[in-house]
Amino acid sequence: MNDLFEDIARQIIGGESDKVVSLTREALEKGASAEEILNQGLVSGMDVVGERFAAMEMFIPEVLVAAMAMTDGLEILRPLLVAAGIKNDNLLVIGTMEGDLHDIGQRLVGMIFEGAAFEVINLGADVKPQNFVDAIKEYNPNLLGMSAMLTTTMVKMDETIKLIESEGLRDSVKIMVGGAPISPDYAEKIGADGYAPNAATAVKKAKELLKITQ
Repeated sequence: MNDLFEDIARQIIGGESDKVVSLTREALEKGASAEEILNQGLVSGMDVVGERFAAMEMFIPEVLVAAMAMTDGLEILRPLLVAAGIKNDNLLVIGTMEGDLHDIGQRLVGMIFEGAAFEVINLGADVKPQNFVDAIKEYNPNLLGMSAMLTTTMVKMDETIKLIESEGLRDSVKIMVGGAPISPDYAEKIGADGYAPNAATAVKKAKELLKITQ
């Protein structure tokens, strides 16, 4: 069975969606659990993708194709995971700040987080501070990600964090920020918990913040 899991991981890395789907079904037919396939096949493959992306051995188009292949495999497993009562304790709510319509980068981040076995709620672009607050109340995430690609919209991050604090929700969620104009100094200044310059390092930083060891 390990060979089959390794094959699924290889096809994820290669972005071979059809093969990922067929191998995922084959693994289920041979008696593997959905959780085993998720962790030893899909997540294992996306871990390699993330590492190669961080090392500049893979680039955004390749990562997107790999993430889509992973998503196709995950769609087969999702109802089985739910039926088995397997709860995902790691939930990311992510969105691009109000006034900013750039969403490609944060969509990539969301897909890579899914590949790292996070549940992801993507609020999309042009998200108002109050919408982030409402999402925290509705979904109770342990991680919030905010993206800005414009200097004119990055100030909304500070506004959002202050609103989260005023609503008494700050201690319930770790906050990460990113985007072209964002720096570690700015993240610290506005009181974010973490900053990442790209999607691959975002997952690593999130695991550090949430003390996820695997």
